[in-house]
Amino acid sequence: MIIRPVRHDDLPSLLALAKSAGSGLTTLPADEKRLAHRVSWAEKTFAGEVERADADYLFVMVDDDEQVVGITGLAGAVGLREPWYNYRVGTTLSASPKLGIYRPIPTLFLVNDLCGLSEVCSLFLRVDQRVGSHGKLLSRSRFLFLAEFSHLFSERIIAEMRGVSDEDGKSPFWEGLGRHFFKMPFSDADYLTGVGNKAFIAELMPRFPIYVPMLAQGAQAVIGQVHAATRPALRLLQSEGFAHRSYVDIFDGGAVVECETRQIRAVRDSQTLVLAIGTPAEPSVEYLIYNRQLADCRITSASAHIAAGSVVVSELTARRLRLRAGDPVRAVALSPARIATEENN
Repeated sequence: MIIRPVRHDDLPSLLALAKSAGSGLTTLPADEKRLAHRVSWAEKTFAGEVERADADYLFVMVDDDEQVVGITGLAGAVGLREPWYNYRVGTTLSASPKLGIYRPIPTLFLVNDLCGLSEVCSLFLRVDQRVGSHGKLLSRSRFLFLAEFSHLFSERIIAEMRGVSDEDGKSPFWEGLGRHFFKMPFSDADYLTGVGNKAFIAELMPRFPIYVPMLAQGAQAVIGQVHAATRPALRLLQSEGFAHRSYVDIFDGGAVVECETRQIRAVRDSQTLVLAIGTPAEPSVEYLIYNRQLADCRITSASAHIAAGSVVVSELTARRLRLRAGDPVRAVALSPARIATEENN
């Protein structure tokens, strides 16, 4: 499998992926016009024709036959061109010294705190491809790109995780809160944000703090939780250093996780090396390997070993990267050392 920048001829495959993703993946709407616009903008981004506020680095995962099986992305900065809202989970203290009552109450504050930060986004892998290391490659490949072009991104990275919803796309958090102000199903609000219509959030969302105990128990229970299908993606991010601190999505209550860019494991531990072609020594390790290019970016995972400033890979891996012996690459172990050891036991 190879990770490469999206192209216009990938549009039919992207639309099929979007339709199979269902509700909740707002950055991949099942809308052909919107997707075509995003692909066009991504092509301009990789060509270096846009500012960071507009940058949309959209990648696809393809097999050796160039069939698209997954998508992943990086946004240069959120909230600098259009509204970007989250709830910050805080605490309000209700106190009555006379009665000896001091009660901390969890509270949701509507904020724009995360505006200007870069975001990892749009992660989706076709169901039949969720095997082996495909998910790890799709998620972690972005971090090698971050390491190579850190000047294009913020010093802190966020990821909005898909919140809890049932098989019919019904969100307990939305039913307990958003529906009272928007008077529309969760799927409709989700669609509107996906096609870029976010002004209605500012127009209709209450500005005052929301006291969590006033919400239905079902809504309270899912604040900061993620959809069952999103848990593997969350675990991958957590293993790279991401953590949920105090922000959640305003529609489904899903966790927003974050990490300092330089502290992301794959960013911090990646090395710039020279490509060598041969038979990787045993025992070999599976590495993420990146050709260090922007517009012609290609990233894959493969068995390899590092020696004397070189990373030794098979001829097939070199062909997939479109590289020859002696070309520069960036590489990092596909999995953190502790996790890799556990997987091998």
